[in-house]
Amino acid sequence: MTNFYTIRKSLPMVVMLMVFSLSAFAQAMVKGTVVSGDDGEPIPGVNVLIKGSASGTITDFNGAYQLQAKKSDVLVFSFVGYKPKEVLVGDQQQIDVKLGADVKSLNEVVVIGYGSAKKSDLTGSVTAITASDFNQGAISSPQELLNGKVPGVQITNGGGAPGAGATIRIRGGASLNASNDPLIIIDGVPMDNGGVAGMRNPLNTINPSDIETFTVLKDASATAIYGSRASNGVIIITTKKGTKGKMTVDYTGTVSVGQITGKLDMLNANQYRELTNAKTPENAHLLGDANTDWQDAIFRTAISTDHNIAVSGSLKDIPYRVSLGYNNSQGVLKKSDMQRTTLALNLNPKFFNDNLKTNMSVKVMGVKNNFSNEGAIGAAGAFDPTQPIYSDNKEFDQFGGYFTWLNDKGVPQYSIAPGNPMALINQRHDEADVFRSVGNLSLDYSMPFLKGLSANLNVGYDYSKSNGDTNVDANAGFDQGAVTNQGTFRSYEQTKNNNLLDFYMKYASDLPSIDGKFDVMGGYSYQYFKKEDINHNSYGSGQEHPMALEHYKNHNNLQSFFARANFSLSEKYMFTATVRADGSSRFSEDNRWGIFPAAAFAWNMDKESFLASSNTISTMKLRLGYGITGQQDIGSEFGYMPVYATSVATSRYTYYDRKTGEAKTFNTIRPSGYDQDLKWEQTTTYNAGVDFGFLDDRFSGALEVYYRNTADLLNYIPVPAGSNLTNMLTTNVGAMENKGVEFNLNSKLVQSKDFNFDLGVNFTYNDNKITSLTMNDDPDYDGVRTGGVEGGQGVYAQRHRVGYPASAFFMYEQVYDKDGHPVEGMYKDQDGDGKITENDLKYLGNPAPKFLLGLTTRMTYKNWDFSAAARASLGNKVYNNVASNKGNYNTLHTSGQVLNNVHASVFDTKFQHPQLLSNYYLENGSFLRIDNVMIGYNFFNVFGSKMNARVYGTVNNVAVITGYDGLDPEVFGGIDNNAYPRPRTYMLGVNLSF
Repeated sequence: MTNFYTIRKSLPMVVMLMVFSLSAFAQAMVKGTVVSGDDGEPIPGVNVLIKGSASGTITDFNGAYQLQAKKSDVLVFSFVGYKPKEVLVGDQQQIDVKLGADVKSLNEVVVIGYGSAKKSDLTGSVTAITASDFNQGAISSPQELLNGKVPGVQITNGGGAPGAGATIRIRGGASLNASNDPLIIIDGVPMDNGGVAGMRNPLNTINPSDIETFTVLKDASATAIYGSRASNGVIIITTKKGTKGKMTVDYTGTVSVGQITGKLDMLNANQYRELTNAKTPENAHLLGDANTDWQDAIFRTAISTDHNIAVSGSLKDIPYRVSLGYNNSQGVLKKSDMQRTTLALNLNPKFFNDNLKTNMSVKVMGVKNNFSNEGAIGAAGAFDPTQPIYSDNKEFDQFGGYFTWLNDKGVPQYSIAPGNPMALINQRHDEADVFRSVGNLSLDYSMPFLKGLSANLNVGYDYSKSNGDTNVDANAGFDQGAVTNQGTFRSYEQTKNNNLLDFYMKYASDLPSIDGKFDVMGGYSYQYFKKEDINHNSYGSGQEHPMALEHYKNHNNLQSFFARANFSLSEKYMFTATVRADGSSRFSEDNRWGIFPAAAFAWNMDKESFLASSNTISTMKLRLGYGITGQQDIGSEFGYMPVYATSVATSRYTYYDRKTGEAKTFNTIRPSGYDQDLKWEQTTTYNAGVDFGFLDDRFSGALEVYYRNTADLLNYIPVPAGSNLTNMLTTNVGAMENKGVEFNLNSKLVQSKDFNFDLGVNFTYNDNKITSLTMNDDPDYDGVRTGGVEGGQGVYAQRHRVGYPASAFFMYEQVYDKDGHPVEGMYKDQDGDGKITENDLKYLGNPAPKFLLGLTTRMTYKNWDFSAAARASLGNKVYNNVASNKGNYNTLHTSGQVLNNVHASVFDTKFQHPQLLSNYYLENGSFLRIDNVMIGYNFFNVFGSKMNARVYGTVNNVAVITGYDGLDPEVFGGIDNNAYPRPRTYMLGVNLSF
């Protein structure tokens, strides 16, 4: 980390040198105004550049500009949404310009796999989101910018911890046990789906302020060019780059305050005393005299700050952008903190008469994480509220003064009592430092000897190095190992390397004889992943830890050949064919290569004679696509090989040395199960879509339907004992399908001089079903148990079963009395055999939503702007594991030695014992969440200078409307037990640009 922070400290000096090294010289002053050709209104922010140079300016709020220029100079006026215009200066000193609207130029070019394409030429399902569309507010992780913006994309944040990760699903996911994460590509470098030790979210490599666009590739015709890892979709992230022109400096600073929005519905101290005296009076002597709200004790008001400065422009015709960001985020859980520093540099010059286009991108990140003990969240719900945080009783001095449940010998009740929540936080120390850098160099050369022929070389890397320590104090009464061994100490180091080489050639040409054009592209890709982990474990007593040193090395590589051909006729009919051959080291030589083809057709109907003259329909395109994509990300590098594994600490062999009489222990080496025929999982996708636009695209959007079928699922299945050295095995078996509908509509409802109002909505329907799980059809196979719940060993609330969604809830159907109260232990006898067995478990819901909705709006009035975003999830179920585990009278005490708090649902159920598989606890998890609301004001030409400013305020996680009784219905996987609460955050920010 030392080198990184040295860079951070020295960057301001470097930036200042760059600032003072730039200068411009001219001979005459030219001024004027730029207005809209439609209504004559001034256009602020128009770029006015001297053609062929880096000199220029922008118009102010009144559309006015002035700059120095020669008579021979040509001024280029450009602004997003308008057609650019060039004017020769000559003898003119006043040049007023009208720009004509060019609505269809918006988002005209979008990034796709290995290149870019005009939006009108796309044949696949591709959605591009630019910086102006991003979510606003206190955003520390990139995925938060995208949430709710794209139909078919579900993003579930992993909780409210600073920089928390997220689960991203595109069209429901395509696998059961292999990765369902989309392939994420940052400036041409495909990321490793695996996490980074000591880091909550691998995407935190990028400062959200540096991101320019997200492009989401959803159907196989768009993703197949990345065949090997594209079955779950592709998200391409591009960062901001420099442009030719005068230097600009942008600064953004924010301060935010976060607070929890609710607490678990546990009993307060008085309620708890009353219930204990009523139900277990024999345990009343265990009650304390305190009134402790443990949830208030562990949570806090979190204050965070974020600063970003970016300098962009061009230096001797070399466009550049350099940015520095610093984020200091507190979590609402005490001792949960993140400090992140980012540095990014983009250079994109052109050489040899612009035939060689280069782009160099380097991103460097340093993160210092403090991981609080999130087990304190569950403990705060379980701990007796009549006990104090600290006790004056001397017997607790040995545990740092924290109240701890002790037996009659003064020893903590490790196995039956929850830990003191504040002790869990303060006596466990978990910190990590992470350094990560992602970069690439792309060279695109257009051959001067043959028009249309170009070659592209892209080399990139993703390197991370992390180290951390997890230590538990010797007086931590919640940890038997720490107390017995005078503290436990664990340190870890991880190094990850991801190296990339892509090379492809492209040839494009017109076919004037048939009014057509075509392009073909072919190339090779090589990506190598290497990971090394070193863990050191020790005790404070000096005794040897059973796993004192753990050292692991893994590596794998992908090699690929790919090709794509596009053909269009009269700009009306477009055909795309793609094929990729992927070789993965995770499979044997017999199964190493997978072939992934795709084809698509698009018809620009708006260019046909029957629509070309329409004043209503401005865009109408039909798209049809088919393709096959693959999956090989199973977490194991050697699943097809016979390998040996070192035993864990609980499976060591001990013997006694006869000479010394000492016990000696060593690890055993055991063979692991394997499947030598392991091969690619394959997903076949069919897609049909219509892109539409009305009234010059004032209303625009798309409607899509799709069907995806995954075969040869990489599945983790049970096998007969003794047949393969283990009772579980990863192999290819089963199939699953997803089908759905997506719709989005963007509208410019009001467009006037002072007031504009935009509204966007999107809708997703997805239906998921497992169609096979065994080699041969077996109607009696009850599926694979999943979804383990707290409160009992070996209790699973979900199953993968044929004919049902993945991870479907299978539970007992509760029987109620005449007053509507659940009857303990009574469930519906589904098979009528007079007994309640596993055969009576019934499919009762899906943890994944059937419908997703997104809503965004933006309004501007003169210098004011307002935006808001909301999301809805409908048709999903959530299992309230907090209530099922703690909502019973038996929880009140453990063996008459320890008191535990109780969930308030016990007053409704009157359950004496936990009823973990009762569907009483399976609730409707549908919700509407208002993600953010923002209002801002813009200042132009502050103090008569060329500086513009903006101040704004934002509220994130504004409100959640739901019928769910738990803390938060947004739980990936559908089981709610110990989630880090999402805070409501209030933010103030300022942006300066000059």
